[in-house]
Amino acid sequence: MGCAGCVGTLFGASELEAIWVPVNLSIKNAPDDIVKRLRERAAKHHRSLQGELLAIIEEAVRRPRRLTPQEVLAEVRQLGLETPAEAAAIIRADRDGR
Repeated sequence: MGCAGCVGTLFGASELEAIWVPVNLSIKNAPDDIVKRLRERAAKHHRSLQGELLAIIEEAVRRPRRLTPQEVLAEVRQLGLETPAEAAAIIRADRDGR
């Protein structure tokens, strides 16, 4: 039993009395240009630097949402795909562009 968004360690507690201890993360020797861009991004989102960093980390580790069949069909139509060969060509081009 933890809190949503909490990062922590569960110490030997039963499932009924879970104890979450927050973990402090630290980034050392961050280049000035990256810190400047992070501060600008934080200001743009009306957050503190720490809040912005946590939002970035949460986004990076968020589990992807599964699309419904209707959403997949809408994306296929938006791409204008008509044949499986066209879909394969798009996937190949995306893969080769990495």
